[in-house]
Amino acid sequence: MPAGFTGRDAPLARLLRVLDPAAESDLPVVICAVSGLGGIGKTSLALSAAHKALRHGWFPGGTLFVDFRGYDPDPVTADQALLALLDGLGVRGSDLPQTPSAQYALYRTLLAQRRDPTLLLLDNASDPEQLTPLMPGTDHHRVLITSRNRLTDLPARLIDLDVLEPAAAADLVDKALRLSDELDDRPAHEPEAVAALAAVCGHHPLALRIVVGMLRKRRYRSIASLVDDLRETGDRTATLGVRPIFDSAYGQLPPDQARLLRLLTLAPTAEVGTHAAVALADLPTDRTLALLEELAASHLVTPAPTDGGVRWRLHDLVRDYGAAAAVSSTALREEGEAARDRLLEFYCRWARDADALLRKRPPGATPEHFTTRHEALAWLDAERAALVASVQWSEKGRHADQTVRLTLHLMDYGLNWRRDCVEWIAMSRPARAAARRTGDRIAEARILNSLGFALRELNQLTEAMDAHTDARDLYETTDDPHGTASAWNNIGLTLADLGRSPEAAEALTHARDLHHATGFVSGEAAASHNLGNTLQDVGRLTEAIDAYSRACHLHHAVDDLPGEAMAWAGLGSALQEAMRWDEAIEACETALRMYLEFTDWEGAGRTSLNLARMYEGADMPTAARAYYLQAAGALTRAGAPEEAAQARAAARSLT
Repeated sequence: MPAGFTGRDAPLARLLRVLDPAAESDLPVVICAVSGLGGIGKTSLALSAAHKALRHGWFPGGTLFVDFRGYDPDPVTADQALLALLDGLGVRGSDLPQTPSAQYALYRTLLAQRRDPTLLLLDNASDPEQLTPLMPGTDHHRVLITSRNRLTDLPARLIDLDVLEPAAAADLVDKALRLSDELDDRPAHEPEAVAALAAVCGHHPLALRIVVGMLRKRRYRSIASLVDDLRETGDRTATLGVRPIFDSAYGQLPPDQARLLRLLTLAPTAEVGTHAAVALADLPTDRTLALLEELAASHLVTPAPTDGGVRWRLHDLVRDYGAAAAVSSTALREEGEAARDRLLEFYCRWARDADALLRKRPPGATPEHFTTRHEALAWLDAERAALVASVQWSEKGRHADQTVRLTLHLMDYGLNWRRDCVEWIAMSRPARAAARRTGDRIAEARILNSLGFALRELNQLTEAMDAHTDARDLYETTDDPHGTASAWNNIGLTLADLGRSPEAAEALTHARDLHHATGFVSGEAAASHNLGNTLQDVGRLTEAIDAYSRACHLHHAVDDLPGEAMAWAGLGSALQEAMRWDEAIEACETALRMYLEFTDWEGAGRTSLNLARMYEGADMPTAARAYYLQAAGALTRAGAPEEAAQARAAARSLT
């Protein structure tokens, strides 16, 4: 077994099941082909399997080995490999037939007559034509092939080898260091640095073995120092010694595959959906899929099946290599910028349609790409990392307008549906700068307003007030009454959080009246809801109930289900505080139905808790227990395990 071999237990077990002559199967497998990226450890795996099989006595006829050098400039042909195999079978000198046809005939005869099972290990093949003439005509023997390509044309059991898991990569570094010096205990003292080193190498076995060599040379320096050095390098594939592998793989690609690989590396994240790949490629979907599948067969792209189809992932080192290739000439740089333009336009169109469904479907309009909120949310969730990263492209002046549009289309999703304020702050700041570059003052104001919202949610109230005030001032200079009202609404919310309730109520009332005057029902609904919250906080319950009731009516009028659900929940809370129990329960149950309809698990969980407590206070333990359990399930799905556990404990106390 190769020294330091680790992390391949699952594929090794699959191989051994194929090689084991005692294994029972209704599909006897003669050929097994291990494929994967260059340097991924295919040969090590094959040799490990062969050694184990020989130790078990499965192949008394021994092993015949040929290295096809399939990715060298002058690979071994089938005819050349045949001579090596015949030599392994004892045929040489005058016993060797003179013509290839006679040599193949003798080879097949010898294998057919050979009673002792034999393992043929055919390493580093690139083309089925190298292999097909050499396959045994009997299932008495076994063939184990390694290749960078997925050899789908062969009747073989296909085993794809990926990079190592993080723990296995760290284990490889530890074992390889101790193999050369049993006193080298740096991995034990620097586990975080080992994990970082493995990540810098993309968990690629060959790259890891190369950095181990570097560590051996710098025996008395820390692992962390090497990580720092590698992070500062401009070309990881060259520094890690794996560039020749990628040069070879890239050089053998047809032009259309090479082009797509370059363009994929320019995507904002290492993984893209099929539609995004189509936008990058600027080709029909079926043609793009065919190219992606060819790249996947070469293990330069990894397909990742999802509920909605397939996403396509690039290994970090492949991505580094391809990105460098994409800027290696003026023509390729222009090709890449055009692809980024297409991708951003794709994201803008699809995010616009998703946003339309999340807010409401405009009368008379049907979004082109989605039919339900569930579909829209699923796409946004799948592309979330790429959408966020795309906004950073605003640093390139060329993409400023697209960045602004994309950010505005994502605003409701980011703040109201997924509520990731840290993420939104990271997006809104470069987006604001992009809006300033384009001179779009209304967009800048909207982004500032949303930035203030996120800052307020994180309790950064002074910064939030500055952002909302700047937004209001910008709106007023553009004569945008809707935007001005929205900014006043957020100023009121921030004042409330600062404990300045009378000023908050005044600002929110002003916002509500501005929205009402301009006929903007959604804005009036939101301001009424927020006014209800503020009035409830200072004990003005009758006014709060009126404000919440108005908000429920207005949200319903514009088909704003999330807003209506929150308004009903607020109304239920105010009615509960006013001890109007029956009305409070009815309001909360209405809110719960709505939260469940659009799968807001946090809202459903908190409303269920409120109902459970009301029923418990009314001495109705059976109903209270049911709502506690419902709250536990919803809060678990919302990612709030501690609160879910408390709800389950409350339910148990009622049994």
